[in-house]
Amino acid sequence: MPGKKNSSLKDPDLYEELRQDGASKEKAARVSNAAAAKGRKEVGRKGGKSGDYDDWTVDKLKSRAKELGLKGYSDKKKSELINMLRNH
Repeated sequence: MPGKKNSSLKDPDLYEELRQDGASKEKAARVSNAAAAKGRKEVGRKGGKSGDYDDWTVDKLKSRAKELGLKGYSDKKKSELINMLRNH
């Protein structure tokens, strides 16, 4: 996070790389911290892959926003919802 120090990030370089690739702040922090603890190779083997938000329906995007506790998503366009989910 340029300009901000976040002591809870264990691998800030990986965090920035993931953010640039479109990962949400939450996911980037979770993955970078797991990689720092267990090693990048180990984390890379774990888990599956969720579909790209661009492939999701608006209803599915709104459900995900609700699941994450986001506010103000009900009147958003698809592109705005995707941006909101990626940058929460």
